[in-house]
Amino acid sequence: MKTSLCNPNACASAKRLYAQLQDVFGQKILLAQQEFPGHGRYDQEMEHIHRVTGSLPAIRGLDFMHDDYAGAVQRARDWHARGGIVSICWHTGLVGLGYQECLDEKPDFGALFTEGSEERALLYRRWDDAAQALALLQNDDIPVLWRPFHEFNGGWFWWGKAGSEAFIRLWREMYAYFTDKYALNNLIWVLGYADNVDAAWYPGDAYCDIAGSDTYKAVTTHAAAFRDLSALCPGKLLAFHECGTMPPAGDFFADGAPWLWMMPWHGKWAMEDNTPEGLRSIYGDSRTLTLDDVRAWK
Repeated sequence: MKTSLCNPNACASAKRLYAQLQDVFGQKILLAQQEFPGHGRYDQEMEHIHRVTGSLPAIRGLDFMHDDYAGAVQRARDWHARGGIVSICWHTGLVGLGYQECLDEKPDFGALFTEGSEERALLYRRWDDAAQALALLQNDDIPVLWRPFHEFNGGWFWWGKAGSEAFIRLWREMYAYFTDKYALNNLIWVLGYADNVDAAWYPGDAYCDIAGSDTYKAVTTHAAAFRDLSALCPGKLLAFHECGTMPPAGDFFADGAPWLWMMPWHGKWAMEDNTPEGLRSIYGDSRTLTLDDVRAWK
């Protein structure tokens, strides 16, 4: 049974992409790849995959980390122009702007949720920056798989350190701010668990479009998480939103875990842990979709 995007005002291009994703879910797996968020090295993973396989992933994962809004927006535009699907996550602190700050900062959530506080003003300044960047993509009619606050239940990033109730409030506030204040109707909201799926952290069907989980603990199809998410949010599309080494495509279907996409992380996960033989096998499998396959969707 097909469902609608949680934003009733979603733009036509977001609705079209979501319908296409629904059509392939359970039948094919989209190949994705997170880019390295370093100056001059953004294309290293894509170049490696193309050199080894002759193909490129269907989905490019970008990051607003280090305030790289202008750069990420331009790379998103370029990828969309090539026929690809854009996914964006966001490693940021509230004070600092990078990965380490995500781990080190421990904000006062009481203050974050208090009108007029300095902490709340800082939070919303950060959200304004991201929303304005996403609005540029909306102006270009580019739908985005928006994946904020990922691995929230892991407890290592600041947005998960105050527990499930605080996280759910944070997620819902961002959803309302981006959807109501900024009218960002090009977003497909992706909720990304880490490892095990805990229902206590789920913000509700009305606040996300795709649910996922990731793990780096083993070479795995992550089938238990697929089953748990299927029970938690029936009807939602499900994604292996980050992974390390990709198993053969057939394993996912044999294990009953045909994720919508799987996305290796950048650096060694993309270029070392996934061997050339493994990459050629999965990129050449009829059950996976590459950039060439999704170009026809446009």
